[in-house]
Amino acid sequence: MNRGNRLWNVPNVISLSRVALAVAFVLVSATPMRITLICAAALTDFLDGLVARLANQRSVVGALLDPIADRLFVLAAISAYLFGGLLGTGQFSIFISRDIATAIGFIVARIIPWLRPVTFRARLLGKAVTVLQLVTLITVLVKPNATDGLIIAIGVVSAMSIFDYTLALWRARVR
Repeated sequence: MNRGNRLWNVPNVISLSRVALAVAFVLVSATPMRITLICAAALTDFLDGLVARLANQRSVVGALLDPIADRLFVLAAISAYLFGGLLGTGQFSIFISRDIATAIGFIVARIIPWLRPVTFRARLLGKAVTVLQLVTLITVLVKPNATDGLIIAIGVVSAMSIFDYTLALWRARVR
């Protein structure tokens, strides 16, 4: 990993574009436009990592920016759904459970001295939660009756992901 803290490289700009997509999502209400924005967010989530690896532009800043941009987009979208009556508060809470747990875990790891050197990396279950979240964001718009099953899946995979991240953090600490 390039340990540079350069903000303005191509992968980071791609990640930051999700912040603009989040703002656009809140500002528009037309279903086709929202679906397009969700697909664009998913595409940029895939592309930023790919470009970073191929161009050898992986960085500490990028490793932080990518998940933050993901979380901002998802939070903006589900908040818009909550306020628009498309999601209930329970569904909203399940939807963001992994994100809240991960944020708390990150803060705790930065506060506890013997956890500070641990490097956070994306994990397969975390990526699975993100994919489920994006699929659910589209499903809410095109087939609302199928949303409950996907929200349950998000909850289950989120719990598994939280456990997986906690275990990975604990193992990294022991080394």
